[in-house]
Amino acid sequence: MVMLEKSLQASMNARIIGSGGETMVLAHGFGLDQSVWDKILPYLTQHYQVVVFDWLFSGAVKDPNLFDPLKYSSYDAFANDLIALMDELDLKSSVFVGHSMSGMIGCIASIKRPELFNRLILVGASPRYINIDEYEGGFEAATIDNLLSDVECNYQNWTSSFPTLVVDNNDPLSVEKISKCLKSMKHEFALPLAKTVFRSDERDILDKVTTPCTIIQTTSDFVVPDSVAYYMQKKIKGKSTVEFVKADGHFPQLTAHLEFLDVLGRVLGFGI
Repeated sequence: MVMLEKSLQASMNARIIGSGGETMVLAHGFGLDQSVWDKILPYLTQHYQVVVFDWLFSGAVKDPNLFDPLKYSSYDAFANDLIALMDELDLKSSVFVGHSMSGMIGCIASIKRPELFNRLILVGASPRYINIDEYEGGFEAATIDNLLSDVECNYQNWTSSFPTLVVDNNDPLSVEKISKCLKSMKHEFALPLAKTVFRSDERDILDKVTTPCTIIQTTSDFVVPDSVAYYMQKKIKGKSTVEFVKADGHFPQLTAHLEFLDVLGRVLGFGI
């Protein structure tokens, strides 16, 4: 059993930056760390107190014993960590920006503790990646099986090839950054976490989400097709809108950060 002997803030490398009256929490996705927000932080901190942190699977977390793949075999455990971190930092009514897997984690946390959130910003989020019946998740089951096989058997090669599929190749520095983050994550975390993410099915939680949501998509995302964004908008109970960033890839905060900030500013009411 994993015991957190020090604060979650310390364990998760959580930082509070900025001096705005409202709080914004930024949560990164699979295999990454808080540095994926570096390009937009200088702008957001002019308007918000911004919280950044690393999920415990991240290569940036100093103590690898804190991540138990069995415990974190569902998004529920991540949502509990998010809630505990926000309680520890005494946060209420925050704007939550969740990228990729963190979008669904934020949704689950908002169902458990709605008072912690006044808006969810879901960036490249998906409740299910595998196609089934009338639902288009973007991948056939066999494609996900092959991806997981690559993670298991050819991890170092996969950490180089996968970023070229999901990051705009016109931004080679960002491709390299994502690859470096993936390589820093322990291989024994990568496979169980990839199974948790790519075989997830959180469609049933969407109609329990009452917090207002903004769903942000790029105009060409290999990981999440547009149909997923509109599916979530239809199913989420709270008021939700879909916004597009004119960019390729799964990482607008890296490869189209000014356009991404423009969308955030328009939604939240600040200029850059």
